[in-house]
Amino acid sequence: MNYEDKKIVGIIATNVEAKIALNVIGHLAVAIGKYSDKEIMGQPNIIDKSGINHIGISRFPFIVTKVKENKLKTAIEKAKKNSKLLVVDYPREMLETRTDEELVIALNQKENEQLEYLGAVIYGNTEDVNEITGKFQLWKIEE
Repeated sequence: MNYEDKKIVGIIATNVEAKIALNVIGHLAVAIGKYSDKEIMGQPNIIDKSGINHIGISRFPFIVTKVKENKLKTAIEKAKKNSKLLVVDYPREMLETRTDEELVIALNQKENEQLEYLGAVIYGNTEDVNEITGKFQLWKIEE
């Protein structure tokens, strides 16, 4: 498997503050790692010259982008229609609830149209991911 065959793109809504965006990406990265295929990870353990073990990271690029809220929602919906892509989304309820149980209740009570997404991560073949996220701007902390 080539480094450029697959891609991971994090997407943050432009109205999300940096301190929240980092939290959102952190949660999404854990989820994408857990639920992705085994190919996503590189070497599990890397030993440096001193004999210290370092846990390996994703073998594919992970890029973080930003888009307006409506484009984020559209990207999530389009990505979920492609069965070859893995999509993890982050509705505002994930930020506003404290426990997993509260989150489940909150999401069970809303229609998808009512959800405000703060972020998402899409993983899959580079071509499929680029079709959805290729024109998004790279995310950066505004100073």
